[in-house]
Amino acid sequence: MTELAAQRQAEPEAKGPKPKAALNGARSFWLKQLHSWHWISAAVSLVGMILFAVTGITLNHAASIPGTPVTVEQTATLPAPLLQRLTTFPEETTQPLPDAVARWASEALKVEIAGKPTETTPEEVYVALAIPGGDGWVTIDRSTGETLHEKTTRGWIAYLNDLHKGRNAGVVWFWFIDVFAAACVIFAVTGLGLMILHAKGRPSTWPLAALGLLIPVVIALIFIH
Repeated sequence: MTELAAQRQAEPEAKGPKPKAALNGARSFWLKQLHSWHWISAAVSLVGMILFAVTGITLNHAASIPGTPVTVEQTATLPAPLLQRLTTFPEETTQPLPDAVARWASEALKVEIAGKPTETTPEEVYVALAIPGGDGWVTIDRSTGETLHEKTTRGWIAYLNDLHKGRNAGVVWFWFIDVFAAACVIFAVTGLGLMILHAKGRPSTWPLAALGLLIPVVIALIFIH
């Protein structure tokens, strides 16, 4: 009877780890996962985060940062065969120019207008060519074939500011911003998880986190009207 009782007392201890050991194992698992996702998201978003932080400052002080627009004009004449093709082009439309005309513009003016919508009238064809940090356009006189390309740039700061806003930057940059934003969210959320796991040994964790929330809330409530 004594041996049987001893075996029964030993069975619960052999069924699983002690609660403290299980807790430490779970904490170790989450620390490893959070650290991995934290540094990976930091690496992915590092350059973008610096860019968006710096351009956040330049956008906030855009009126104080001087910029001198630079305008460049190019002229050319649409060859007669291509001008003839424009006679069959609708008099009022927004459809892109024929591919042959677009190829000619690419070779003669070094400008890409293929597939871009037009503002076509009986007198001319206008193609808007907005770019980050500047603007541009191409016009083709439908009677003479005279073609004018004008491009205006406002400097690197204006260029980076427009990238910050995603203005006229194209589809690829549009999706990059979304991926970058997702990486930033992962970086912040995993940082919060690490704060939670380390907060017990760092008493200033939650006062500082609360301060980070309180400052913008107070500014918004008191100074923004």
